[in-house]
Formats: sequence, C-alpha cells, structure tokens
Amino acid sequence: MTTTTGFLHRQASHCESGVMSAIARHHGLPLSEPMAFGLASALTFAYLPFIKLSGLPLVSYRMPPGAIIRGLQKPLRFSMSTERFRRVEKGMARLDELLDAGRLVGLQVSVFWLPFMPPDFRFHFNAHNLLAYGRDEEKGDYLLSDPVLEDPVRCAAADLAKARFARGALAPKGLIYYPATPPCEPDWKQAVPAAIKKTVRMMLHTPLPIIGVSGIERVARAFERQPAAADPVACKRYIGHLVRMQEEIGTGGAGFRFMYAAFLEEAAPLAARPALADLAGELVGVGDGWREFALATARMIRGRDPLEPKRLAALLREQAAREKAFFAALGKAV
Repeated sequence: MTTTTGFLHRQASHCESGVMSAIARHHGLPLSEPMAFGLASALTFAYLPFIKLSGLPLVSYRMPPGAIIRGLQKPLRFSMSTERFRRVEKGMARLDELLDAGRLVGLQVSVFWLPFMPPDFRFHFNAHNLLAYGRDEEKGDYLLSDPVLEDPVRCAAADLAKARFARGALAPKGLIYYPATPPCEPDWKQAVPAAIKKTVRMMLHTPLPIIGVSGIERVARAFERQPAAADPVACKRYIGHLVRMQEEIGTGGAGFRFMYAAFLEEAAPLAARPALADLAGELVGVGDGWREFALATARMIRGRDPLEPKRLAALLREQAAREKAFFAALGKAV
C-alpha cells in the first residue's frame, strides 16, 4: 500500500475550496476553507441558459470549476501543475506514478460514478473535486479524501476511471492537479482587498447581464415566464432545479454566502480592516434570504403552498436588491 506521508483528512463545506485548503495545509500553510474561497474571489452568481444540466439551464452561485485552483496561485505565490488525458489508461498510469512518488493529487470527477456517494447525491455532475492520497495495489483500490464526506474512503480503480473520464457538460478529461511549488503566506494587506475588489466587480460591474446581480434579476424574469397553470409539472421541475443548484450541489447559494462571510470575519484583523467583520454579519442575513427563498420554493413543489412563480420572482428581486446594496458597501470598505 502506498500513501502520502502526513496527510490528514478534514471534512469541508465545498469540494474545490476544501481540496485547496487541504493541499495548502499539507504543504505547511494553515489555510482555512473560507480563506481559500475568499482569496480566490470565488463568490458570484451566474445564470447560464446555454449550458444544460439534465436539460435545464445551469445556475451557479460561485465562479466556474477550477477558478479556486487558479485564483489562489497569485495570492499564495505558488504554481499548480495540471494535466488532462485523452486515454484512460494513460491518465490512470500517471495518477499511479504521482501517488507512488508520495504526491497528494487533486482530481476532478463525476459524482454519478462514485459508489461511496449517497444515492441521492449521485447525479451527472462532472465538476466534483477530491484528493487521492494513496492506493492499495493488492486490492486495486484508491485511497481518497472527499472533502464533503466525514471520513476518507476507498474507490475501486474501475469506478474511479469512470468518474475521471465521464463525458458531458464540464467533462473532467482525467484532470489531475498538484503544486509544482509550495504555497506561501500572502501579504494580507494587499491580497485581501485585491480579492474583494474582484468579487465586487463580478457582482456589480460585469457587462454580461447573466452575471452577478443582473443574473439574479434575469432568473426572476425567467421565473415569471413559467407556465404554472398550463404545465405545472414542467414549472415545478424548472424552479426545483434552481433550488437543487442552490442547496444540494456543493454548498449552494446560501452556503457560499455564509462561507464568504466567514472569510470577511477572518480577513478583517489580518488586513487591518475592521469594517469587514461588520459586513460579515450583513452577508449572513443575505444568505438567510436565500434559504427563505429555497423554503418557499420547496413548499410550492411539495404542494403545501400554491404554485406561484411570480411570487418567487419577487423574492429573487428582493435578493438582488440586498446583494446590490451589500456589495456596494463592501466595495467602499476596501
């Protein structure tokens, strides 16, 4: 059996930020998951109708997959090696080579093909991240640290190969990644404001009407167009998809807001900007608003409340207004 010396599994809220904080810790830099998420400027909102998941438009509450991996390299002053493969055999052989050399290796995989995942979470989502820290040559198993699980797991080689080379939207193509140089402690007074300014730009000043606050308003208009009376099944499927993207995939909309609030609170003393701690509390309130929206949607889907997409659209517009006010204040704070 081959294992990475000194690696410790720790459960996280979200896969990519959890993986990157684990990689940093393993290489000697104690970096919390919220700090990894915030320094990478990973918070946003995006409505992408041209990308489909199960025939429905992709809605994201964070930057695209890989953004945290790329976004941490500049503030932490390190470089990450990434490799993709056309052939399964070559991709698995390369993973074995790195593990045998004692490397901790990040992987992008499809959730659907991971047998250790609970059945309710196994759907065709190809942008899940986890860590490989060893392998059992005799049994043909890989030792994996999935940040969203409480304990490390084992995975058969055939299952991991399917997960690494799944096809469809956001296909991983066998992606592996690992530090080429170790991460370093950032210049907090420079890195924190720079990361926050980038997030504020994405939420308030992007020219694309499907990104940031404008994207939330675009989804509200899409809700208003749903034919609740003519096709209630399709309507429930559409609005339910948004809640699934919000609450079940990763940490979702509210969870990402809570994580960013934790980043602001942690960053306030490091960057000598106490106003960030006060704003963290306001963002928790914004996250609570997303949870209330999810609850209202779930009640309609289950038939406990009348199916009223326009009411949900109004709630979305309230969230857009709250986020607009919050990020304007955050921009002024830095």
